[in-house]
Amino acid sequence: MNHDPKDDAGDQSDVNENATLRHRRIRSFVTRAGRVSPGQQRAIDDLGPRYVVPYTPQTADWDALFGRHAARVLEIGFGMGATTAEIAAARPGDDFIGVEVHEPGVGALLKLIGEQGLGNIRILQHDAVEVLEHMIAPDSLDGVHIYFPDPWHKARHHKRRLIQPKFVALLVSRMKPGGYIHLATDWQNYAEQMLEVLCAEPALENTADGYAPRPDFRPVTKFERRGLRLGHGVWDLMFRRR
Repeated sequence: MNHDPKDDAGDQSDVNENATLRHRRIRSFVTRAGRVSPGQQRAIDDLGPRYVVPYTPQTADWDALFGRHAARVLEIGFGMGATTAEIAAARPGDDFIGVEVHEPGVGALLKLIGEQGLGNIRILQHDAVEVLEHMIAPDSLDGVHIYFPDPWHKARHHKRRLIQPKFVALLVSRMKPGGYIHLATDWQNYAEQMLEVLCAEPALENTADGYAPRPDFRPVTKFERRGLRLGHGVWDLMFRRR
């Protein structure tokens, strides 16, 4: 299935070999150009100061930033934000931290926040690895969502995929015991890699026998629905921290 960046739920997805997470640095995105629409820019100007959290290399006080204590879910690479907004609207008791580097996506989600009056989303326009390392406390997340990350189709590029053992270990270190990680992809080869990597992480346990059924809270995007009509597969994985 060819990805449409307007509909895709996940954009942050490059793993770069140039630095280390300990010995090897992970970079969670690839920079792409994108035009910010006038409506997106207005949302950035008007709502950004309230809902966009500046990156700082220290643990954030999320209770203060959200104005309450609630279950927290991190989404990496929310694309244009439609899925994030729909989940947040359906789960008003939970707080959602969305990480996305691409400004049009940030503007699009801010626009949805304003239109729908969503108070339970905060946005970081920054590298997800640095956010995880510095702004998210260990054992603090109730959930992690990564939907349709870049599959890097060619075999020689598979090392750039986001879901790698060291990155998953970092994610797990920030999850509470009992917290969940939910992944989705429309590329079977990547689904197989995801399953292998998550199964190999000793702190995680699979909630299903292999791939999981799509949970009710994850909406089907227009692009995904179109692919399903054409017979393309979509694979969900749902694991919990032991």
